[in-house]
Amino acid sequence: MTDQPYQGYDGYDGYDPYRQQPAPQGWPQQQPYDDPQAAQPYTQQWQGQTWETQVQPPVAPPAEETAYMPSQGAGAAYGGHQQPGWGGTQAPAPTQTPAPAQTPPADGSEPGYGPATVAGNARITDAQRARLEGRSPIIEPGVQPAGLTALLGLLLAGAAAIGPYALVVPLVALQAVTAAGWFRLNGMWPARQGIALAFAGALTADVALLASGRTPAAILGTLGVWVLLALVLQLRSHADPDERMYGLMATVASAALAIVASGYLAAHGDAVTVGAASVAVAVLVRALPTPASVAASLLAAAGAGALAGALTGLGSAGALLGAGAAVCALIGHRVASYDYPSRFVHFTAGVALPLAAAAPAVYLLGRALL
Repeated sequence: MTDQPYQGYDGYDGYDPYRQQPAPQGWPQQQPYDDPQAAQPYTQQWQGQTWETQVQPPVAPPAEETAYMPSQGAGAAYGGHQQPGWGGTQAPAPTQTPAPAQTPPADGSEPGYGPATVAGNARITDAQRARLEGRSPIIEPGVQPAGLTALLGLLLAGAAAIGPYALVVPLVALQAVTAAGWFRLNGMWPARQGIALAFAGALTADVALLASGRTPAAILGTLGVWVLLALVLQLRSHADPDERMYGLMATVASAALAIVASGYLAAHGDAVTVGAASVAVAVLVRALPTPASVAASLLAAAGAGALAGALTGLGSAGALLGAGAAVCALIGHRVASYDYPSRFVHFTAGVALPLAAAAPAVYLLGRALL
């Protein structure tokens, strides 16, 4: 053993990790890093206070900045600061302004909408609004449809005095308006197939009456066949079951009213003259703005029936026939006024239903009194 330090093999005196190694030839010489702390003495120096020695009161933000605080999402759980790795920095909260005050609608605005609310307001019909306000949803057709009803009634009365074939002309017009008006009264428009089917049934009943010597069995037979035909056609429909049932009822009712109107052709000519004239007078009086118009219309119809009966072979019994026909006509008039009908309904169903509803009374009372 020797006291000399270990020199290693071939002059290698050990590995020094901090010794600057010579760079290979051609490589840039690496400069040592400058340590600014190395040149300074190991003395700690303080550059003022490092913490607050007095408790400062918290500063509250203005009230307008916290009036509308939006949801901060995941960042709200960390005191309103966005955490690293969760989408970057937090975006500033948007400035919200209060909504403008709602102004009430003008007098000419849409009546089907109510005031604006947070949850929304469903639109209601005029009939529902009238019921909620305690008003009646019934609107009478008015004077103009009543005038058309009176004109058509006088045409029926005059044609019946001429003969059954002359009566067919105004009767066909009555049946066409009846078929169209009933579908429109039920809110089904356009319904060309149903209207055509009902009108075809009325024409079939007219032809069957003329071919059979005006026997009432032709009306009943046609009515039964058309109900079955309407049922078959609705069963072949691809609509929903509720819609098919609703269409079936509307088609059957329209066809029944149009076919029943053929009762004028089956009734006695004098009964048709008295009954149609009485209906014309009753509807006109009912449309006038007079007190107790229903009673006044019945009295006027009885007087017109008595006058028309004196001109025909019915005599004083015409007053009874006229009053009976007027009762049925007022029922049809009331049906045409139901549930806020439109102007088109008034000029179709409002014109035709009073005369169509009076046809059975004219036939039955005519057979009983003549």
